[in-house]
Amino acid sequence: MAAVRGLCLTAAALRAVTPWQGGSRLLAASRGPRALRELSSSSPEAGEGQIHLTDSCVQRLLEITERSEFLRLEVEGGGCSGFQYKFSLDTVINPDDRVFEQGGARVVVDSDSLAFVKGAHVDFSQELIRSSFQVLNNPQAQQGCSCGSSFSVKL
Repeated sequence: MAAVRGLCLTAAALRAVTPWQGGSRLLAASRGPRALRELSSSSPEAGEGQIHLTDSCVQRLLEITERSEFLRLEVEGGGCSGFQYKFSLDTVINPDDRVFEQGGARVVVDSDSLAFVKGAHVDFSQELIRSSFQVLNNPQAQQGCSCGSSFSVKL
């Protein structure tokens, strides 16, 4: 995210200029005009496959998101270990999405990706050379690369 401490950017400006770990960009992706449907993290199915948000993740999301925006976490094939995490800001919740909310900050994960990250923690890390959202302590990952953006799954 923004590498300069104290720099205040709007979410739109952030999406336009912020590099994401791994060289891609943090993009706002709209999934089409589907009706907004929200599943609360307190729903009956939330006990299984929970995603945990760290305090730094919640704080950063509250700083960069506007009212209807949330952080979308997806798992894609690729990266140096077989699978990679992809983060983007989004405004549309799809029927197969699960919403995890804490302190007003929301992280949304589609059902396919959730199978690869259930039980993990989403964190925001700010370092001298980069700032980024990261997945920590993923119980579904057997091993990962040194930068933390890709992983291999347990069989």
